[in-house]
Amino acid sequence: MKKNSKQEKKREKKQFRRAMDRELREHRSSFLVFYTLRLLVLVVLVRQLFLHNYEGTFLCVLTILLLYVPSWLQVKLHIELPPALEITILCFIFAAEILGEVNAFYVNVPNWDTMLHTLNGFLAAAVGFSLVLLLNDDERLTFDLSPFFLALVAFCFSMTIGVLWEFFEFGMDYFFHFDMQKDTVVNAIYSVALDPARSNKVVAVKGIQDVVINGQSLGVGGYLDIGIIDTMKDLFVNFIGATVFSVTGFFYARSKGEKRTAAQNFVPSKKTAETDYLKQAREENSVDPAKKSE
Repeated sequence: MKKNSKQEKKREKKQFRRAMDRELREHRSSFLVFYTLRLLVLVVLVRQLFLHNYEGTFLCVLTILLLYVPSWLQVKLHIELPPALEITILCFIFAAEILGEVNAFYVNVPNWDTMLHTLNGFLAAAVGFSLVLLLNDDERLTFDLSPFFLALVAFCFSMTIGVLWEFFEFGMDYFFHFDMQKDTVVNAIYSVALDPARSNKVVAVKGIQDVVINGQSLGVGGYLDIGIIDTMKDLFVNFIGATVFSVTGFFYARSKGEKRTAAQNFVPSKKTAETDYLKQAREENSVDPAKKSE
């Protein structure tokens, strides 16, 4: 019994690997992007090993695994990601992990983090929009959805993801002393905590050019805001990305997919019999070997 169970698991893994290989090669454009990015990550990985940067090495390994996620989701959940969405996700992973973290683009390239958070807002809205559409394809759950409702769900889903990510950044900074919430240099602060009368009046301190801590100048040219401005900026650009997709998604839903909008290239669909490679692999495996040879 155990032997049969092991053989069955081994057979299922083989079927899944076969389906993954076909999935990766389904669209030529996303296939080329995937292998190009994977090659670049491997080059960076070797460089990080030579530099003895083991944190960077770990991020490279993590990135390689993440690059397989879009194909894994398509096979596992029997959904079809449009090439534009798949390529955007792959580039987003590379830009965030390899360029942003390993090559320090977050620090050295102005607004790199802002660009990624804007894109994240757009992609998260697309995911929220797609979840409702895919669930609504289930005959047991199908009901008529207004385009405004779909757009609202997409927007709220995206903003929720954005808030949860900021919670994660704060947690990593607070408990593990990371600096995921990047600090901002400001030259003025307004606070009721500086009011000696404790009368809840705002005290303004303007023209801050330097801050001295324990007798040592920070040398940053002003007061160092710890994370709050970065968090609010990230949420705001997430809001912009979510709004852009929600508006285009509204028109897409209102036309029932007939009117071409930006949303059309970012909405997954259920796999057909021709593109459900896991199902095909299982059917091929279930064919009698004697019939195969005929």
